[in-house]
Amino acid sequence: MMRRLVLGLWLLFLAPLAQAFGLTPQRVAEDVYALIGPTGARTYENYGLNANFGFVVTPEGVVLIDSGASRHGAQVIERAVRTVTDKPIRWVINSGSQDHRWLGNDYFAGHGAQLIALARTVRTQQQFAKQHLAGLKPVLKDRLAGTEVHFAPKPIAADGAALTLGGVPIELHWYGDAHFPGDAMVWLPRQGVLFSGDLIYVDRMLGVLPWSRVGSWRSAFDTALATLKPTLIVPGHGTVCDAAKAQHDTGDYLAWLLGEIKPAAENWAGLETTVEKYSNESRWRYLENFEALHRGNINRSYVQFENNESGEVPRP
Repeated sequence: MMRRLVLGLWLLFLAPLAQAFGLTPQRVAEDVYALIGPTGARTYENYGLNANFGFVVTPEGVVLIDSGASRHGAQVIERAVRTVTDKPIRWVINSGSQDHRWLGNDYFAGHGAQLIALARTVRTQQQFAKQHLAGLKPVLKDRLAGTEVHFAPKPIAADGAALTLGGVPIELHWYGDAHFPGDAMVWLPRQGVLFSGDLIYVDRMLGVLPWSRVGSWRSAFDTALATLKPTLIVPGHGTVCDAAKAQHDTGDYLAWLLGEIKPAAENWAGLETTVEKYSNESRWRYLENFEALHRGNINRSYVQFENNESGEVPRP
């Protein structure tokens, strides 16, 4: 009897812990909110929401920026929105193709939201959907249950679009492939706020993947900041920042890869030699995840430069 009582009390203690993770809306401008996720890895506890999201409250409803990594993650995002407004989520814009940017689409579409994404973004989602679901399964376990692939049914064929909901102008821009092909940004011209998606990382190191394009990424970064001149940036990962912080943590790192690793590849310095030479570069140690990512970033960048696959845009 006593044993069952102790077990029951222990389960009661654990129950609130299972529901402890949440996203707290951070107001960045009038009716504009950021949801800042953790900068570490995807975990069961954080529902795979190790990224930033956001939403805009308009007179006609809410515009959500990115939908989470699963149906359950989408519900976490929805609960955060509901702490600010009870207006319906009318639009869900996907800024990119990585799992936590869009695998919650089905949940919101099922509740009446319109899905919006560029055609080039949707193509990459289609390419990686099975791979991302398989990768999430051992992490999210039962929290992946019910997650269905759902793409924007009428993707935008152009490289950008000017949209309006409730009198609020919202722009979608693509300036070049970055972390994933088709990565886009959401720009709020009236507020001067840029939701960069995975174009910009701050506080933590960005990740160069086999399908990332370092040269194109750097060009897209430069073009976005020079063209839009944002007052505030909600990065794909890390804290809300200004352009100077974005330049320091993302722009300068991409420029460093191009300035150091590209010449090494072009001069046949050797992959292993280059990785060993630059893997302990102290300049970037302040960025979280340095130990986990920096060495791999050098390796993949070298291979891209060696094969002329970085997508670099020639500079005038």
